[in-house]
Amino acid sequence: MQAVSIDSFFYSSCRLKFAIVSLFHIMAEDLNIVIGTKKEQYESIISQIKGLLQGETDFIANLANITAALKEQFHWLWIGFYLVKNEELVLAPFQGPVACTRIKKGRGVCGTAWAQAKTLIVSDVEKFPGHIACSSLSKSEIVIPVIRNEEVIAVLDVDSESLNSFDKDDKYYLEQIVELIPIS
Repeated sequence: MQAVSIDSFFYSSCRLKFAIVSLFHIMAEDLNIVIGTKKEQYESIISQIKGLLQGETDFIANLANITAALKEQFHWLWIGFYLVKNEELVLAPFQGPVACTRIKKGRGVCGTAWAQAKTLIVSDVEKFPGHIACSSLSKSEIVIPVIRNEEVIAVLDVDSESLNSFDKDDKYYLEQIVELIPIS
């Protein structure tokens, strides 16, 4: 076994840390986080999401990048997709704490948005009949169905740690974002 001096070890550790920080710095530069009005933030992230989706045909990869971009821009508690599979919503790409894996049609905010095929904004999840508490930290929620050929194929679910986090502007822009998702 070869002896390593403390100086040599420190130097190597610093180089590794620099390489890791540089890698994440480069990756973070790919997404331009905007500080401004909600409208300015959405308009910026939508154009960037278009760029992320351009030329990529893999559905799951696109959902993953959308959730990551939105999480980085808005710092919501949880954001992710559920896919319709065998008459259930099944957890798909997401950012945030561990989530419910399967949701029945008509149950909770996600299942209700799926059943009604419309966006739901819930100002206080504790007041929503049948709310499914995947995280006790969630206080408000918006769920946008992804509709193709007049059928809900997925939902985009966003949870916030604050009451009344979502409004008609979030609905407008998040509906635009789900329309961007290419379906092969």
